Amino acid sequence: MPQVILITGASSGIGKITAEFLVEKNFKVYGTSRNSNIKSQNKVEFIQLDLNDSVSIQKAVNQIIQKEGKLDILINNAGVGITGPVEETPIEAAKEHFQTNFFGVMELTQEVLHYMQKQPNGQIINITSIAGYMGLPFRGYYSASKSALITLTEALRLELINTKIKVSCLAPGDFATNIASGRFTVKPNQESTYYKAYAESLKLMNAHVNEANDPIEVAKTIYTIIQKEHPKVNYKVGSTLQKFSVFLKGILPNKVFEKMLAKHYKL
Repeated sequence: MPQVILITGASSGIGKITAEFLVEKNFKVYGTSRNSNIKSQNKVEFIQLDLNDSVSIQKAVNQIIQKEGKLDILINNAGVGITGPVEETPIEAAKEHFQTNFFGVMELTQEVLHYMQKQPNGQIINITSIAGYMGLPFRGYYSASKSALITLTEALRLELINTKIKVSCLAPGDFATNIASGRFTVKPNQESTYYKAYAESLKLMNAHVNEANDPIEVAKTIYTIIQKEHPKVNYKVGSTLQKFSVFLKGILPNKVFEKMLAKHYKL
């Protein structure tokens, strides 16, 4: 009997590529979308799920359990982007961002754990971001939400250390997806102190996504993690420079690393 996987945000981008890749590897894959009218495609069975709605979360998980009798692997992939100066980003927008990228993810995780605890084993893989390892200018709320998810995943992994449930994070760098089109973006204001730097940073962010690697790399890395008997807590996938930046942050004095980031973003 194939392992059953639930992957959120599977209608586009990294989620879509990963879901279709795992189907090819003979997993039974359920993908989620906020769109209730989306139909199964490429052997990925879609169910409606809104991470901002507790009832939707419970209904989606129950639907899989009732049909399959188990849920082996949860891949928390769904997430949204947000850009803007910390000072000028509406707090309500920041709260909505955290609801999707952090609180909704953990509410779904709690719901799934209720069932995994009754099974012989289970696995949770949280898709975070290399941006979660450092505070990036004009992506501060995004960095913060992914940093929070990394930290809480590490805590959850320790709490489950005496169970058969495996927990890991995978932090991608920039990949060629449509994330830029769906993110909340504070419009540059010519009267703002941050106007020039923010406008230039937006161009740089979009260029990074447009020129980024194929998201199939993320799918293959997720498959590798699934195959490991004892997976690590943190994995990273992306360009050499992006992965190396995390290493540099850990060894360089704060002022030196800060100057490197400032130079990179032309601040």
